[in-house]
Amino acid sequence: MLELKNISFSVTDDAKHKSKEILKNVSLTVDEDSFVVITGPNGGGKSTLAKIIMGIEKPTSGRILFQGQDITELDIHERANLGIGFTFQQPVRFKGLTVKDLLRLATKKDMRTDELCVYLSEVGLCAADYINREINASLSGGELKRIEIAMLRARGVELSVFDEPEAGIDLWSFQNLIRVFERIRDEKHGSVIIISHQERILEIADKIVVISGGEIAKTGKKEEILPQLLSESPACCEFYKAKTPREA
Repeated sequence: MLELKNISFSVTDDAKHKSKEILKNVSLTVDEDSFVVITGPNGGGKSTLAKIIMGIEKPTSGRILFQGQDITELDIHERANLGIGFTFQQPVRFKGLTVKDLLRLATKKDMRTDELCVYLSEVGLCAADYINREINASLSGGELKRIEIAMLRARGVELSVFDEPEAGIDLWSFQNLIRVFERIRDEKHGSVIIISHQERILEIADKIVVISGGEIAKTGKKEEILPQLLSESPACCEFYKAKTPREA
């Protein structure tokens, strides 16, 4: 499905007139219909890696293969057309556009309202309440994130990449989001990569990848890696649990 081969990424620090290496020789395979969570300390390169997978950033060196095709030089639009989807930590609001408009844009078809409503139902939203809502400040962060997932489902993406989906949402919205991710995992709606510190999200992974200092520190099945993360030290344990969204 997705293969990263020796990915490195550097940026230039203009103030110090030198290069800073963010990712160092990262190699990773994401199998078909797998659910992978990438975690690790802040500043370790996780979000940068997600952006490189989507084509928002280009690696300094290394290759990216998707379904056997080298996509290293393809831009974000070309990768989207191949079936890769991406959601940001803070969803974009589109003033003047409705949920129905966005879903139709995602499907690239003039689908009937009842057909579009199926995608909203899949992410736990009442279609009658949301299909004609405008994508504006009246929607909460949790609602927007579930609408984003509905859009990816409508597009029929083969690989979905989520950058810290728990960011900025309350406990109720987070619990709903976990249920959506569990359904995606169980029903095998393509492969999923999630960047997250949150223990509840780590618990539903098939595979956990730990990135620290720009390098892969650990990788393996959830049953192997999660106990290690939670037992390494009290501070480490609190780091993962402290990211749980709080009630508003």
